[in-house]
Amino acid sequence: MSRGALGTILSMGPPPLPDEARLDRERSDGHPHVMPPTLILVPTDPERRLLEPALSEGMHPGDRLELCGFGPVAAAARAARLLVTHLPARVLLVGIAGRFDDRLALGAAYRFARVACHGVGAGTGDAFLPAASLGWRQWPGGDGDAGTSVGDEIDCGARGDPDATGLLLSACAASATAADVAMRMRLFPAAVAEDMEGFAVALACRLAGVPLDIVRGISNDAGDRDKARWRLPTALGAAADLAVRLLGEPPIDVS
Repeated sequence: MSRGALGTILSMGPPPLPDEARLDRERSDGHPHVMPPTLILVPTDPERRLLEPALSEGMHPGDRLELCGFGPVAAAARAARLLVTHLPARVLLVGIAGRFDDRLALGAAYRFARVACHGVGAGTGDAFLPAASLGWRQWPGGDGDAGTSVGDEIDCGARGDPDATGLLLSACAASATAADVAMRMRLFPAAVAEDMEGFAVALACRLAGVPLDIVRGISNDAGDRDKARWRLPTALGAAADLAVRLLGEPPIDVS
């Protein structure tokens, strides 16, 4: 290659970065007006079909709406993958949940301040012992950073919000009976509702250092498996409205 040709190539500068890499570069270079997208996660396709029309009205350019999958295993794996792919400034998990009692209203939506994990520990039924009661942390902390240690509860982006609801309990299986509900409330008396993905997504976000908000529409009483009594469209409509409001607010760093 001639010296003149080399000079021409050098004068052109580096090739343009892909959008995600460009956003990451600009963020690290200290340009706060350029933000990576909000990643909106929905567990199932039926939920997404009902949520997407309303959510799209509040989404900004670059925001992404993705499925995270049903249950904690799929949700954890998928959320971790999408965090790496999209490099979001925050994550918003939206879907339905079952309430434990009348502290929450059927058909209404809530933003949760904390999420806990039920099902990791020892024993079953009334003999079940959560991991924390056994002295086990679900994540011990990495590279000597005790701040990333995770037990049975994780704070969400709503921490400190006076309008936020308290504790959401995530389980591998939804309650099927009143006895299931009573046992879970005995172990986690602060819990007001249950889902299956919240803790998994929260753990993925905690390890990635990305703030998370969880919005759940209350579709049913926990333990009630008769879907004829569920209020799915109403609950998801309320969840979409609350999520759209949150999309207009800046993320809260809870690291």
